[in-house]
Amino acid sequence: MADTDTPVVQPKKKGLTRRQKCSLSRGAQYAVFVAAVIAFAVAADWDRLRNQFAQKAIAEQMFPEVITLALKNTVLYTVTGFAVGLALGMVIALMRLSSVGPYRWLAGVYIEIFRGLPALLIFIFIGVAVPLAFPGTEIPGGTYGKVALALGLVAAAYMAETIRAGIQAVPKGQLEAARSLGFSPARAMVSIIIPQAFRIILPPLTNELVLLFKDSSLVLFLGVTLEERELSKFGRDLASQTANSTPILVAGLCYLLITIPLGFVVRRMEAKAQEAVR
Repeated sequence: MADTDTPVVQPKKKGLTRRQKCSLSRGAQYAVFVAAVIAFAVAADWDRLRNQFAQKAIAEQMFPEVITLALKNTVLYTVTGFAVGLALGMVIALMRLSSVGPYRWLAGVYIEIFRGLPALLIFIFIGVAVPLAFPGTEIPGGTYGKVALALGLVAAAYMAETIRAGIQAVPKGQLEAARSLGFSPARAMVSIIIPQAFRIILPPLTNELVLLFKDSSLVLFLGVTLEERELSKFGRDLASQTANSTPILVAGLCYLLITIPLGFVVRRMEAKAQEAVR
Protein backbone atom coordinates (compact mmCIF):
# COMPACT_ATOMS: atom_id res chain seq x y z
CA MET A 1 0.00 0.00 0.00
CA ALA A 2 1.50 3.38 -1.07
CA ASP A 3 2.38 5.85 1.64
CA THR A 4 0.10 8.80 1.01
CA ASP A 5 1.74 10.91 3.76
CA THR A 6 5.06 11.26 1.92
CA PRO A 7 5.52 14.99 0.97
CA VAL A 8 5.86 15.70 -2.68
CA VAL A 9 9.14 17.47 -3.47
CA GLN A 10 8.60 20.32 -5.90
CA PRO A 11 11.39 20.80 -8.46
CA LYS A 12 13.43 23.92 -7.94
CA LYS A 13 12.74 26.71 -10.39
CA LYS A 14 15.74 27.63 -12.44
CA GLY A 15 16.52 31.35 -12.67
CA LEU A 16 19.19 33.97 -12.25
CA THR A 17 20.59 34.63 -8.82
CA ARG A 18 20.64 38.15 -7.42
CA ARG A 19 24.38 38.45 -8.13
CA GLN A 20 23.86 37.32 -11.71
CA LYS A 21 21.07 39.86 -12.17
CA CYS A 22 23.30 42.63 -10.84
CA SER A 23 26.14 41.60 -13.15
CA LEU A 24 23.76 41.51 -16.12
CA SER A 25 22.38 44.95 -15.27
CA ARG A 26 25.89 46.38 -14.87
CA GLY A 27 26.95 44.89 -18.17
CA ALA A 28 23.92 46.39 -19.92
CA GLN A 29 24.76 49.84 -18.50
CA TYR A 30 28.36 49.57 -19.71
CA ALA A 31 27.12 48.52 -23.13
CA VAL A 32 24.78 51.53 -23.34
CA PHE A 33 27.61 53.86 -22.29
CA VAL A 34 30.04 52.45 -24.84
CA ALA A 35 27.39 52.62 -27.57
CA ALA A 36 26.69 56.29 -26.72
CA VAL A 37 30.40 57.15 -26.84
CA ILE A 38 30.84 55.41 -30.18
CA ALA A 39 27.75 57.11 -31.61
CA PHE A 40 29.03 60.52 -30.50
CA ALA A 41 32.51 59.85 -31.90
CA VAL A 42 31.10 58.78 -35.25
CA ALA A 43 28.50 61.55 -35.54
CA ALA A 44 30.71 64.49 -34.48
CA ASP A 45 32.48 66.56 -37.14
CA TRP A 46 35.95 66.58 -35.57
CA ASP A 47 37.52 68.71 -38.29
CA ARG A 48 35.08 71.57 -37.69
CA LEU A 49 35.50 71.24 -33.93
CA ARG A 50 39.28 71.34 -34.29
CA ASN A 51 39.16 74.40 -36.52
CA GLN A 52 36.83 76.25 -34.15
CA PHE A 53 38.21 75.24 -30.74
CA ALA A 54 41.76 73.96 -31.17
CA GLN A 55 43.81 76.46 -33.15
CA LYS A 56 47.32 76.19 -31.75
CA ALA A 57 48.46 79.56 -33.11
CA ILE A 58 45.57 81.38 -31.44
CA ALA A 59 46.11 79.55 -28.16
CA GLU A 60 49.77 80.55 -28.15
CA GLN A 61 48.77 84.21 -28.46
CA MET A 62 47.05 84.02 -25.09
CA PHE A 63 50.21 83.24 -23.15
CA PRO A 64 51.53 84.40 -20.80
CA GLU A 65 48.74 86.98 -20.22
CA VAL A 66 46.09 84.32 -19.67
CA ILE A 67 48.07 83.19 -16.61
CA THR A 68 49.79 86.36 -15.40
CA LEU A 69 46.74 88.58 -15.88
CA ALA A 70 43.43 86.70 -16.32
CA LEU A 71 44.04 83.75 -14.00
CA LYS A 72 45.72 85.99 -11.42
CA ASN A 73 42.71 88.34 -11.36
CA THR A 74 40.30 85.41 -11.15
CA VAL A 75 42.11 83.98 -8.13
CA LEU A 76 42.31 87.42 -6.51
CA TYR A 77 38.59 88.07 -7.01
CA THR A 78 37.74 84.65 -5.61
CA VAL A 79 39.97 84.82 -2.54
CA THR A 80 38.83 88.31 -1.53
CA GLY A 81 35.18 87.42 -2.12
CA PHE A 82 35.60 84.27 -0.04
CA ALA A 83 37.21 86.26 2.80
CA VAL A 84 34.34 88.79 2.83
CA GLY A 85 31.75 86.01 2.64
CA LEU A 86 33.36 84.05 5.46
CA ALA A 87 33.53 87.05 7.79
CA LEU A 88 29.98 88.16 7.01
CA GLY A 89 28.69 84.59 7.11
CA MET A 90 30.14 84.10 10.59
CA VAL A 91 28.32 87.21 11.86
CA ILE A 92 25.03 86.14 10.26
CA ALA A 93 25.36 82.59 11.64
CA LEU A 94 25.83 83.92 15.18
CA MET A 95 22.86 86.25 14.67
CA ARG A 96 20.84 83.26 13.51
CA LEU A 97 21.68 81.46 16.76
CA SER A 98 21.20 84.53 18.95
CA SER A 99 18.63 84.60 21.72
CA VAL A 100 17.65 88.11 20.54
CA GLY A 101 14.62 87.83 18.27
CA PRO A 102 15.34 90.77 15.91
CA TYR A 103 18.84 89.40 15.22
CA ARG A 104 17.43 86.01 14.25
CA TRP A 105 14.78 87.67 12.07
CA LEU A 106 17.30 89.88 10.24
CA ALA A 107 19.65 86.94 9.67
CA GLY A 108 16.82 84.80 8.33
CA VAL A 109 15.65 87.53 5.95
CA TYR A 110 19.18 88.07 4.65
CA ILE A 111 19.74 84.38 4.03
CA GLU A 112 16.44 83.89 2.22
CA ILE A 113 16.95 86.96 0.00
CA PHE A 114 20.56 86.39 -1.02
CA ARG A 115 20.12 82.65 -1.49
CA GLY A 116 17.10 83.27 -3.69
CA LEU A 117 18.53 86.01 -5.92
CA PRO A 118 20.79 85.09 -8.85
CA ALA A 119 24.40 86.19 -8.39
CA LEU A 120 24.10 88.21 -11.61
CA LEU A 121 21.51 90.50 -10.02
CA ILE A 122 23.80 91.07 -7.03
CA PHE A 123 26.60 92.18 -9.34
CA ILE A 124 24.28 94.55 -11.19
CA PHE A 125 23.02 95.92 -7.87
CA ILE A 126 26.57 96.61 -6.67
CA GLY A 127 27.60 98.18 -9.98
CA VAL A 128 24.48 100.25 -10.68
CA ALA A 129 22.18 100.60 -7.68
CA VAL A 130 24.77 101.46 -5.03
CA PRO A 131 26.23 104.47 -6.95
CA LEU A 132 22.68 105.72 -7.62
CA ALA A 133 21.59 105.32 -4.02
CA PHE A 134 24.74 106.87 -2.55
CA PRO A 135 26.04 109.51 -5.02
CA GLY A 136 29.74 110.18 -4.69
CA THR A 137 30.33 107.04 -2.65
CA GLU A 138 33.15 104.82 -3.86
CA ILE A 139 33.62 101.24 -2.72
CA PRO A 140 37.25 100.85 -1.54
CA GLY A 141 39.44 98.95 -3.96
CA GLY A 142 37.63 99.95 -7.14
CA THR A 143 36.59 96.97 -9.24
CA TYR A 144 38.38 94.55 -6.93
CA GLY A 145 36.40 95.89 -3.98
CA LYS A 146 33.11 95.69 -5.88
CA VAL A 147 33.75 92.09 -6.91
CA ALA A 148 34.80 91.12 -3.38
CA LEU A 149 31.63 92.70 -1.98
CA ALA A 150 29.32 91.13 -4.58
CA LEU A 151 30.81 87.66 -4.22
CA GLY A 152 30.92 88.06 -0.45
CA LEU A 153 27.24 88.97 -0.22
CA VAL A 154 26.29 85.92 -2.25
CA ALA A 155 28.63 83.53 -0.43
CA ALA A 156 27.74 84.80 3.06
CA ALA A 157 24.15 83.54 2.76
CA TYR A 158 25.32 79.98 2.08
CA MET A 159 28.27 80.10 4.48
CA ALA A 160 26.06 81.36 7.30
CA GLU A 161 23.86 78.28 7.11
CA THR A 162 26.91 76.02 6.84
CA ILE A 163 28.54 77.63 9.87
CA ARG A 164 25.30 77.50 11.83
CA ALA A 165 24.93 73.78 11.10
CA GLY A 166 28.55 73.21 12.13
CA ILE A 167 28.10 75.02 15.44
CA GLN A 168 24.95 73.05 16.20
CA ALA A 169 26.75 69.81 15.31
CA VAL A 170 29.24 70.31 18.17
CA PRO A 171 28.01 68.32 21.20
CA LYS A 172 26.30 70.51 23.78
CA GLY A 173 28.49 68.98 26.46
CA GLN A 174 31.44 70.94 25.07
CA LEU A 175 29.76 74.24 25.91
CA GLU A 176 28.63 72.97 29.31
CA ALA A 177 32.16 71.82 30.13
CA ALA A 178 33.59 75.18 29.13
CA ARG A 179 31.02 77.01 31.25
CA SER A 180 31.84 74.80 34.23
CA LEU A 181 35.50 75.84 33.89
CA GLY A 182 34.52 79.50 34.19
CA PHE A 183 34.39 80.45 30.51
CA SER A 184 31.95 83.17 29.57
CA PRO A 185 29.44 82.27 26.81
CA ALA A 186 31.30 84.44 24.27
CA ARG A 187 34.73 83.06 25.19
CA ALA A 188 33.44 79.47 25.13
CA MET A 189 31.97 80.06 21.68
CA VAL A 190 35.19 81.58 20.30
CA SER A 191 37.68 79.27 22.00
CA ILE A 192 35.84 75.94 22.12
CA ILE A 193 32.81 75.71 19.86
CA ILE A 194 33.79 77.59 16.70
CA PRO A 195 37.18 75.81 16.22
CA GLN A 196 35.44 72.43 16.44
CA ALA A 197 32.68 73.61 14.11
CA PHE A 198 35.21 74.67 11.48
CA ARG A 199 36.79 71.23 11.47
CA ILE A 200 33.34 69.85 10.66
CA ILE A 201 32.43 72.36 7.94
CA LEU A 202 35.82 72.66 6.24
CA PRO A 203 34.83 70.43 3.26
CA PRO A 204 31.62 72.36 2.39
CA LEU A 205 33.44 75.67 2.81
CA THR A 206 36.10 74.50 0.36
CA ASN A 207 33.32 73.49 -2.03
CA GLU A 208 31.91 77.02 -1.70
CA LEU A 209 35.32 78.34 -2.76
CA VAL A 210 35.06 76.29 -5.95
CA LEU A 211 31.63 77.77 -6.68
CA LEU A 212 32.90 81.30 -6.08
CA PHE A 213 35.77 80.69 -8.45
CA LYS A 214 33.26 80.12 -11.24
CA ASP A 215 30.96 82.96 -10.16
CA SER A 216 33.88 85.39 -10.52
CA SER A 217 33.15 85.33 -14.27
CA LEU A 218 30.24 87.71 -13.58
CA VAL A 219 32.73 90.54 -13.05
CA LEU A 220 32.26 91.51 -16.70
CA PHE A 221 28.88 93.06 -15.77
CA LEU A 222 30.68 95.62 -13.60
CA GLY A 223 32.66 96.98 -16.53
CA VAL A 224 36.37 96.26 -16.20
CA THR A 225 39.51 97.64 -17.76
CA LEU A 226 41.96 95.54 -19.76
CA GLU A 227 44.10 95.06 -16.67
CA GLU A 228 41.14 93.94 -14.56
CA ARG A 229 39.84 91.20 -16.85
CA GLU A 230 39.39 87.69 -15.48
CA LEU A 231 39.42 84.42 -17.43
CA SER A 232 35.95 84.58 -18.99
CA LYS A 233 36.23 88.20 -20.07
CA PHE A 234 39.77 87.62 -21.36
CA GLY A 235 38.66 84.59 -23.39
CA ARG A 236 35.56 86.30 -24.80
CA ASP A 237 37.48 89.39 -25.90
CA LEU A 238 40.10 87.36 -27.73
CA ALA A 239 37.45 85.10 -29.25
CA SER A 240 35.72 88.17 -30.69
CA GLN A 241 38.99 89.50 -32.09
CA THR A 242 39.96 86.21 -33.75
CA ALA A 243 36.44 85.02 -34.68
CA ASN A 244 37.40 81.70 -33.14
CA SER A 245 36.38 79.87 -29.96
CA THR A 246 39.84 78.57 -29.07
CA PRO A 247 40.37 81.31 -26.42
CA ILE A 248 37.17 80.23 -24.66
CA LEU A 249 38.40 76.65 -24.51
CA VAL A 250 41.77 77.74 -23.14
CA ALA A 251 40.04 79.88 -20.51
CA GLY A 252 37.91 76.89 -19.53
CA LEU A 253 41.01 74.74 -19.13
CA CYS A 254 42.51 77.40 -16.87
CA TYR A 255 39.42 77.19 -14.66
CA LEU A 256 39.98 73.44 -14.42
CA LEU A 257 43.56 74.04 -13.27
CA ILE A 258 42.04 75.42 -10.06
CA THR A 259 38.71 73.63 -9.65
CA ILE A 260 40.00 70.06 -10.16
CA PRO A 261 42.72 70.29 -7.44
CA LEU A 262 40.23 72.00 -5.12
CA GLY A 263 37.69 69.26 -5.80
CA PHE A 264 40.33 66.66 -4.93
CA VAL A 265 41.06 68.50 -1.69
CA VAL A 266 37.34 68.52 -0.82
CA ARG A 267 37.07 64.76 -1.37
CA ARG A 268 40.15 64.12 0.78
CA MET A 269 38.74 66.29 3.57
CA GLU A 270 35.40 64.50 3.44
CA ALA A 271 37.13 61.11 3.57
CA LYS A 272 39.20 62.17 6.59
CA ALA A 273 36.10 63.54 8.30
CA GLN A 274 34.31 60.22 7.81
CA GLU A 275 37.31 58.33 9.17
CA ALA A 276 37.36 60.57 12.23
CA VAL A 277 33.67 59.84 12.88
CA ARG A 278 34.30 56.11 12.71
